[in-house]
Amino acid sequence: MRKTLPGIFFFLCFCFTIPALAQDPDSIKTAEVVKTDTIKIDTALLNKYRIGPRQNAIPVRLRPSQIKQEEIPVTLLDYKINYWRKWVTLNVNLSQSSFSSNWSNGGISSLAFNGDLYYKTEYNKQPFSFTSELRMVYGRLSNKGQIARKTNDRLFFDNKIGTRLSKNWIFFGSVTVETQFDKGYNYPNNQLPILISSMFSPGYVTESVGFQYVPPGDIFNLRIGTGTARQTFVLDTTMYKRQPNNYGVDRGKIVKNELAFQLVAEYKKNLMQNVRLTSRYQAFLPYGRGLVANIDHRLDATITATVNRLISVTINGTAIYDKDQQPKPQYTENMGMGIVYRFP
Repeated sequence: MRKTLPGIFFFLCFCFTIPALAQDPDSIKTAEVVKTDTIKIDTALLNKYRIGPRQNAIPVRLRPSQIKQEEIPVTLLDYKINYWRKWVTLNVNLSQSSFSSNWSNGGISSLAFNGDLYYKTEYNKQPFSFTSELRMVYGRLSNKGQIARKTNDRLFFDNKIGTRLSKNWIFFGSVTVETQFDKGYNYPNNQLPILISSMFSPGYVTESVGFQYVPPGDIFNLRIGTGTARQTFVLDTTMYKRQPNNYGVDRGKIVKNELAFQLVAEYKKNLMQNVRLTSRYQAFLPYGRGLVANIDHRLDATITATVNRLISVTINGTAIYDKDQQPKPQYTENMGMGIVYRFP
C-alpha cells in the first residue's frame, strides 16, 4: 500500500494539469515558445521579415529645415587691368660657304647675313585703340674678291589711333614713316658702283584719316584713307644726277607734298599648323594725277614655317609699282632659315 501511494499522486497531478492547459491559452503559448526555443532559427531571415520597429532602434527626431536669405558683405579684389599688349619677333639668318683654291667644280666663298626685327604694341580700351608697329630689315652678302652688297634694307614705322563707331568699323588717323638704313648702289658690268639711294633719299611720311573695316576673326582688315597726305623726301640734292626722275621731287628741292586717296589691306592666316602667311597691300592714288595707271602699288608678303621654338624658315617677297621710282614693276625675294625669337 505504501509503494502505490506515490504513483497515485503523480497520476492525479497529470490529470488536473491537462484541463488547466486547455483552459489557459497563455500557458499553451508559453509551452510553444519553450518548444520553439529548442529549434535553431536563422536570425538574418528573422530580421529581414520582421514586422514593426527593430529592437533597440535609436529614436530619430525630425526637424523642419528653413532657408533664409542672408546678406554677406563682399570686398572688391584689388585687380588692375592692363590694356597694353606687345609682341616682339627677332629673326636672324646666316649663310656661309667656303671653297679651296683648287676646287674642281668651281665656286666662290661667301658669307650672308639677314636680320628682321618686328615690334608691335597695342592699347585697347573700348572704344579707344592705339597700335604702333616697327619693322627693321637688313641683309648683306659678301663674296670673296667682291665688294660687300646689301640684299635687304627697310625701315617701316606705323602708328594708328582710332575710335570704334560700330562692331566692324573704326574711325582712324595714322602716321607712317618708311625709308632705308644703308646706301644703295647699282652695280653695272665692269664699272664702279653707282649710288642710287640712301637714308631718306627717298623717304616717305604719310598721314591718313579715314575709316577701317575690321571683320570678326582678326584675319583681315582694310583701311580707307579718304584724306591722305604724303611727303616724299630726297635729302641728297645730287641724287638727280644718278636718278633722273629724282623720285618725283623737283630738282633743288628735298620734299614733295601730295594729297591722295589710300587703301591699306592686311591679311594674316595660318595656312597650316606651323605655317603662317602675313601680307600687306598698299595703294596710293594722288588726286592730282587722276589716272588709274598712276596708282602706286606695294605688296609685302611673308611666309614663316616654324620648325621648333627657335628655328624657322622664312620667305619674304616684295612687289612695287611706282612710276616715280621706276617705269616698270619691281620685285624682290629672300628665303632663309635661321633662329627666331618671339615674345610672348
